[in-house]
Amino acid sequence: MVFRRTSIIFIFFLLTMAVLNRPAYAMHIAEGFLPFNWAAAWYIVVLPFWLWGLRSIQQTVKSNPGLKMLLGLAGAYTFVLSALKIPSVTGSCSHPTGVGLGAILFGPAAMSILGGIVLLFQALLLAHGGLSTLGANTFSMAVVGPFVAYGFYRLVRRLNGSIPLAVFLAATLGDLMTYVTTSLQLALAFPAQPGGVLASMLKFMGIFAVTQLPLAVSEGILTVVVFNLLTAYNKNELQELSILDDKTLAAGGSKLEVRK
Repeated sequence: MVFRRTSIIFIFFLLTMAVLNRPAYAMHIAEGFLPFNWAAAWYIVVLPFWLWGLRSIQQTVKSNPGLKMLLGLAGAYTFVLSALKIPSVTGSCSHPTGVGLGAILFGPAAMSILGGIVLLFQALLLAHGGLSTLGANTFSMAVVGPFVAYGFYRLVRRLNGSIPLAVFLAATLGDLMTYVTTSLQLALAFPAQPGGVLASMLKFMGIFAVTQLPLAVSEGILTVVVFNLLTAYNKNELQELSILDDKTLAAGGSKLEVRK
């Protein structure tokens, strides 16, 4: 009960910061910024991931109805963190993504739906991103980010790395790869003259690197803290997700199993 109350207060505090933060050009690609052909192309690219994500969530909820609250928590965590806009250079801003936690818990496919919903609400309610660029933003934050996060989490665990290290690297690198992907998307649409796509991509990456690197590290640390709280207070749910096994529970949650 205390954990739930604390979580509600924490989320309300962060959400208030997100709403009150002054408008800025965020790393979500803004409405109308991409040419029509690129905006349409990213919708086409992301569509199979949405279909896969719907199927993944349906299977999870059907087999474990009690996981709906945890699924909602993963979505809320992504919404709150990705809505926090931190001023960067040249009048732009950076923000965390929050996709690593959900990717570890439910897999990367489910995050394509959760992330897409988050981006849709942010576009409609916070003017953060846009409808025309929803496909592009979903691909960078809700496809590439979660797949990178989940991949590194599994890799570190297979190499017998510690749980905090696995979660930290998953969240941090998932965040960073989101921005690398967004930089590539912008570079493809607006290649530099001279230098082409590569020069343009390096320019976009450089603009956000000053604030995004420390933000990614901070997100990694925060995700470890939240994951530890889930391990302490949501053991049953984590066991249903095959993240915790019986030996882990007997040992007090000191060891995690990689999801099959």
